[in-house]
Formats: sequence, structure tokens, C-alpha cells
Amino acid sequence: MKTLFAVLMALVAQLQLQAQSTAINPSLLTGIWPAAWIACPGAPAREYGVYHFRKTWSLSEKPDHFVVNVTADNRYRLLVNGTPVSSGPARGDLYNWYYETVDIAPYLRSGNNTIAALVWNMGTLAPVAQISNRTAFLLQGNTAKEAAVNTGRDWKVLHDSAYTPCSTDNSERLQAYIVVGPGDEVRGNVYPWGWEQPGYDDSQWANAITIPTGATPVGYGTDNYWTLAPRSIPLFEETRQRIPALRRSDLAQPPTGFPDGQHPLTVPANSTVHLLLDQTYNTVAYPELQVSGGKDAVVKLTYAEALFDKNGQKGNRNDINGKEIKGNTDIFHPDGGADRKFRPLWLRTYRYLQLEVTTAGEPLVITDIYGMRTGYPLQLKAAFSCNDSSLLQIWQTGWRTAKLCAGETYFDCPYYEQLQYEGDTRIQALISLYTSGDDRLVRKALMDFYHSRTPEGQPQGRYPSNRLQVIPTFSLFWITMIHDYWMHRPDDAFVKQFLSAMKDVLDWHERGIDPKTGMLGPLSWWSFIDWVPGLENFSGGAEHNSAIRTLHYAYTLAQAAELAAYFGQTENATHWRQLAKLLNTHTYSLCFDATRGVMADAPSRKSYSQHANIMAALSGALSSKELPQVLQKVLTDKTLSQATFYYRFYLTQALKKAHMADVYYDQLGPWRDMLQLGLTTFAEKPEPTRSDCHAWAASPNYDFLATICGIVPDAPGFKKVLIAPAMGALQEVKGVLPHPAGDITVSLTRNKAHGVTGSVVLPAGITGRFSWEGKEIVLHAGSQQIHL
Repeated sequence: MKTLFAVLMALVAQLQLQAQSTAINPSLLTGIWPAAWIACPGAPAREYGVYHFRKTWSLSEKPDHFVVNVTADNRYRLLVNGTPVSSGPARGDLYNWYYETVDIAPYLRSGNNTIAALVWNMGTLAPVAQISNRTAFLLQGNTAKEAAVNTGRDWKVLHDSAYTPCSTDNSERLQAYIVVGPGDEVRGNVYPWGWEQPGYDDSQWANAITIPTGATPVGYGTDNYWTLAPRSIPLFEETRQRIPALRRSDLAQPPTGFPDGQHPLTVPANSTVHLLLDQTYNTVAYPELQVSGGKDAVVKLTYAEALFDKNGQKGNRNDINGKEIKGNTDIFHPDGGADRKFRPLWLRTYRYLQLEVTTAGEPLVITDIYGMRTGYPLQLKAAFSCNDSSLLQIWQTGWRTAKLCAGETYFDCPYYEQLQYEGDTRIQALISLYTSGDDRLVRKALMDFYHSRTPEGQPQGRYPSNRLQVIPTFSLFWITMIHDYWMHRPDDAFVKQFLSAMKDVLDWHERGIDPKTGMLGPLSWWSFIDWVPGLENFSGGAEHNSAIRTLHYAYTLAQAAELAAYFGQTENATHWRQLAKLLNTHTYSLCFDATRGVMADAPSRKSYSQHANIMAALSGALSSKELPQVLQKVLTDKTLSQATFYYRFYLTQALKKAHMADVYYDQLGPWRDMLQLGLTTFAEKPEPTRSDCHAWAASPNYDFLATICGIVPDAPGFKKVLIAPAMGALQEVKGVLPHPAGDITVSLTRNKAHGVTGSVVLPAGITGRFSWEGKEIVLHAGSQQIHL
């Protein structure tokens, strides 16, 4: 009889594997796998290294299905008979080391077959988002039918000396925090060309060694290097993406059409040529460079979101005159052979890609260069339109921003960090739910932060991460994420598991209340608020931030109380509601400046910000009479520290609470400004900005539906809907939101009497209400007309 734990693990796996099209054998969830973790003999376990693994075996006939489970530390790329079929693993941690389940039958044939894996470890140069134990590879057949390919000593392995790390000084050159790992320098004369193909002679390769630890699923084992968990998000695909434009070249007459794949470009012998390529929009892809000849040449590839002028400024992103490229680089040394392909180990982010080619005694022919676009497969299922066509460009640019910031985790930015922070992720998760309806990456993010908790009970500020970082304000946003998910998805069992961890976070903050003031006193770690002077780089608990943090805590307590009451934790709910009220009362008493009519940042009243007043609105510290008055000052008083794109999301939430959401349409100036500067994704903060692609700035893709169309949950699980449109000066709006039960469709037109007409369609089983200027209509499932 199965143990209760085994049954629970099978249920968990069933939920996780909704993300993958191929199911894992349940027996692999409840004990040590027959396959062994393998490595290269004599190679350092934890240092930089690139390795090739191969196994050839024979099949009597082509199978209908042949399922394998595969993972590696740090990463792998799996190929079958020369065709790439899977990459991974999805990033997690040592307690939740993910593996992919893949059916490789389409790539097999009767007779001999070769399965191969490129495995690499970046060692101390690894991205901060990469957690690691040691270099290793694991492949497990799903059943006895596939056991012949299980990793063991019969696999062959080669330590590839062609690879060395480059571009390791990015932070110094760019004067920016960049932690995505090194570039790749590859020497073609020692690379084992064709190593992944059937028939390649691997007789001189070593036999792999096995690592003395079992391949063990979560909940089993006693001496694990990794504990294995099924991948909980879908597999990624790659799509070829042409580069439209050669913007600058040292060649007198580059071939017309290059780089379209039809017009090769020849770099003469003994010369240096620079080729500046323009994707015309920011992208995340694996660049692939195909060349012939050019023995002893050097090709340097540089990637950038924008070019820089002599003062280090980006300016208009479309302009290239007087500007140079600076950024992450790769280097390829061709060996003179025909049809050589260079592809970096990891994806690159770029709008501009420059090739700097230096040839020796023979010319180099560049036959092609393109990108293999990749990332989390978000699909746009929402729609938005209105009578102001300029909003369509904001919508499209925001969607691209959100897509590029979604990988195996949510990325704060794909170029510089590729790290998942709660502050960013809360906004990204809402965008995903509203635009795609896909909640799988949202669930993974919630679990990632749950797994990251420190002994103090705080989730780390970003995770997965191989460096510890705790941001107390972000731990509060993790609770808000839980509340968001609870409101948007009928998934009580998933939400309930977080309740005790949520209490730990709130208790930690409660212990930080200063008994003299009744407000949060100095807190340890990094109390980041926003990228605003005085708020952006705050370590410790200086007084001038205490009102923002205290009110943020009260805002979160109210959300936690709703969760606790729903799940029957009445005592916690009561305590948190009372504590939130006390915090609001004390903060208002000490920090509200009646003369200025706004909340100060602290009792000293030496500084004032939009942020403190935004949180005062959201926490309920302001009366219903004061709320619109204060927010009007927030909108007009430029002496207040101004919120950047990140906190403007919360400004919108505050405006909605004050029934002032109609001004949202007039608040889109910063996004229009970015488009005027030629940005094709939305930036981290107003100019000058480090990152040109930062997902928290894609919030209009949420607010066009949640604020302008006004579609929000009105009960947990989105079982009821509130539609309270805030059209501002717009005359017509249409929106489609993917709801778990089906699409919600809203189509509205203002009439001359300041009313609204149109239609609303709700999915089967969903009811709601429509609110407009104090009037309400009850909504039922199906289609209905609106006349107010």
C-alpha cells in the first residue's frame, strides 16, 4: 500500500504536470531512480567547464513513444540524432531541482540512435540567479522500455577545452549592476565539430563517472546533492527571427539584403570590419552565426539594448550617429571549416548586435546571422482597443516587455539581472493573468519565494539566487501576491499552504514596531522603496522612511486578515485588522501635516513623497473625505518625491480607491515619452535608465483592462466580477479578459448625457455587477446590454 506521503506526492505531481504535455511515471516520484548522476572524470566539480555527453543504442523499430526525464547542474541542452529537443533545467534550488519530461520518439529511428547533451557549469562566474551544487548530468527513462538510455558509466563524455569565459568585466565597463553570467569565447580549431551527430567517433572519449548520491525525488533520501521535482512550467520553444537591418558597416558595398540569409557577406583577408545590426526592437534570443573559411579570424559579437553617445547617454534609441555600442560580448575563432555555427550557451538580450570581424590570411564568409527567439510561452489572449489609437502602441510595447521578462522565472530585466524579485513579480503576475490567463509561472514564483525563506521567516527579496538578499518591503508584496492569486484563481489548497509562512512575515514586522511611536522602527536588511533619491538604496531603518513602511505594513495586514478570515483563522484575522488600524492611527497622528494636507515621510516632517501618501490611501489611514483631497495634491504637488514607473502602479490603485480612476488616462505621459524616445520595451525608470526592458513598467497592460475597462474580481477565485470602467476622456473602449471560466468581454461607448452604453459578456456560471458614477447593474452569465 502506498504511504500517505506517496499519495500526496502523486497529487502534487499531477498538478505540476499540467504544465507539461508528457507525464512522468508516478513510480519515479516515490523513490531513488535507477539512473545515476554522471560527470566527467578528472574534471573539477565546481569550477567553470563545458562538457559533451553521448550515448548510442539500437532500437528494433521506431517507437510511438520514448519518454525520458532529464536535468543537469548547471544547465544542459539535449539533442537526439543531432536535433535539439530540450533545454533546462528550469531554475530552482537544491531542495527543488527541476527536471524536464520529454517524449523523444519523433526524433528516433530503427537501428542506431544517439542521444547527446551539452552540459555546462559557469562556476564562480555563474549568473546570480543560478544555484548549483556541482557539475553533473542525469537522464532517466520513464519506464523499463526506456531504461537503456539511463545515465551511467556506459555514457561517454568529453571536457571541451574550446570554451573559456569572456566579457567578465561587464559591470565595470557599463557602470551598472549586471549579473547574468559571462560571455562565451570559443576556439573553433579545438571544438569537436559534429559531436552530437550519429556516427561521430567518440572512441577516444572517456567513460563517465557516477556521483555517489542517488537521483532522489523531493521527500526521499538522506544524503542528497539535489532533490528532484517535476518541471512546473511548460517547455520552451525556439523560433527563428531574422534581423531586418544592417545599420552601419565598414565595407564599401555590403551585399544588398544582408543579413536575410540569402546574401552572404565576405570579409576580406587581413582586415577589420564592424557590422552594426538592428533588430529594430528589443528581443531575447540565442543568436546563431554561420560562417565558412576565415581560419584564425576573430569574430566579436556585442549585444546592447541601446547605443551610447560620448557622454554615456542613450538618447533616442533609433539614432546611431555619433554613438557606440557597449555591452555583453561573445567571441568566436573560426577554424577555417565550412558551415560552422556559433551559438552562445545562454540567451542574449539585444536590439543592436555588432559583429567586429578581424581576419588573418584568408577571407571569412558570413553566410547567415539570426536569432532563435525564446522565453516563457505566454500567449496573448486578451484584447484592448479604444478611440485613441496611441494606446495600442503602449499595449503592444507593454506586451513585448512582459514577454521578454518571462523566462524560467519572472525576470526583473532580461539584459542586466534576470532575477525574480517580489516587487517586480507582483506586477508581472497580474499582467500574466490579465493578458494570457496563464497562471503557471505565477504559481512557480509564489513557490520559489516560499522555498527561499530565511530562518527569520522572511522570503528572500529575489529568488532563485545564489546570494542572500532580504528586502522587508518585498516580503510584504509576496503576501500581496498570495492575496492576488486567491482573488483571481479558485485554488484554495494551493493558497492555504502559505498561511503559516505569511504569519511569520507579519510577526517579524510586528516585532519591529517602536513602542514609543507605534510605527515601524529601524528594520534590518534593505528596505527598498523606489528608485528615488533617499528611497532607493536604503539599508537599515532611517526614520524618514518609517511612514511608508508602516503604512505598507498596514496595507498588507488588511489583505492578510481577509485571507485568514476566509480560511477560518479568526484570531489572526481579528488581530491583524486591529493592528492595521493602530498603525494607521499612530502614523496619521505623527506624520499627517494638516498645513500641507499630505502625509510626511516621518514624524520629523522633513521630507514628503508621493509614496507615503499612496500607502496612506491604500492602507486606509485617510478618511473618505481626505482621500481625494490628498491624492489631488499627490498629482499636482511637484515638491513631493515623485514615484517612478514601479510605484506609479500603486498610485493607480490609490486613485481607484478614491474613486478618481478617471484621471488614469491622463497619467500615461511617461509611457508616451518612452515611445517618443524610440524605446521598443518599457524602461526601469525615467531617463537616464539602466534597463530598457523592465516588466514593472508594463503595468498599462494590466490597467487598460483592470482600470480603463474596470474588470476586477469581486469575490475570491474570481467567482464574481466587478466592472467599474474609468474611461477618462476616452469615448469608446473594448476589452477581452481571459477568465478561468472563459472570456469576459466589455464594449462601451460614452453617450452625450455623460452616461455609458454598450455590452458585457460573462462566462457561464459567473455573475457580477457593473458600476458607473454611483449607479449599479446586476450582471448575469452570458451577454447583456448596458444603458446608464
